[in-house]
Amino acid sequence: MTRDHGILAGVAALVVLLSLATDTFLTPGNLVNLLDQAVVVGLLACGMTLCVICGVFDLSAGAVLAVSAIVAVVVTEHAGVPAGYAAAVATGALLGAVNGVVVVLSRVHSFIVTLALGLVHRGVALVITGGAIVYPGTERLAAFQSLSWPTVLGGVTAASLLLVAVAVVTSVLLSRTTFGRRVYAVGGNPTAAWLSGIGVRSVRVGVFVISGVCAALAGLVLAARGGSAQPDMGTLLELTAIAATVIGGTSILGGQGAVWRGLVGVLILTLIGNGFNLLGWNTTYRPIVEGLLILGAVSLDHSLRRRRF
Repeated sequence: MTRDHGILAGVAALVVLLSLATDTFLTPGNLVNLLDQAVVVGLLACGMTLCVICGVFDLSAGAVLAVSAIVAVVVTEHAGVPAGYAAAVATGALLGAVNGVVVVLSRVHSFIVTLALGLVHRGVALVITGGAIVYPGTERLAAFQSLSWPTVLGGVTAASLLLVAVAVVTSVLLSRTTFGRRVYAVGGNPTAAWLSGIGVRSVRVGVFVISGVCAALAGLVLAARGGSAQPDMGTLLELTAIAATVIGGTSILGGQGAVWRGLVGVLILTLIGNGFNLLGWNTTYRPIVEGLLILGAVSLDHSLRRRRF
């Protein structure tokens, strides 16, 4: 309950401060823009939350995003938009499965494995594109960018609705299914989970697959916005997603957390960025604020765990 109150109070305080300090924060246009800004990191955070709760990290998410976006563009150019979108999701799932299998078979910490595989995936992106920017073709461009279009729901973009859908699905998967309970068990104590008959390896591979799919969807959103894809897309976004997950209150040590917490963390980071822009502050100082938030969140997690045990 302490974490819940602290996180929600922090969001409320930011909203109140920005509402009082600016005349434009609560305008419909800014609120729609705020939600749209949170989409890419929010999608990554949905998958990252499951990984962190399960006790693993996916530092290849940004690279998976790039490869999936490039595959989407290339397939769209030859087979159409639906095929391109499907190919991107399949690519994300495949790369996520590769990450998970290598982690469980090598028995090396996921931090190191996914860091290395992220470099491999970036290399694959460079090989596919030859280091160039790829485009879906003029005749298919408009349809390919449909994810970035505003909808009839007050101008909220299709990408924002996609984030809501993914958040609901991952939340239900984590909190209402047997797989979700196993994710918590493996993250809390993998040895005890194994002794209880839980397939620890399969659960870990599963969360990496989910993270890969979420990264692919984030790649689709970025590619749709720009109408193109390139190998350096999504660089370091996985670290921002991890930061949001931790700031939201998901334990960095695994076994505790929720998808909504990760999204609240994304909202906090987005509010900070939006506030810097609206107030005209020097964005050079933004990483300092974000870094202090992460340090505070990790310190709080450590303190609460020590008090509990």
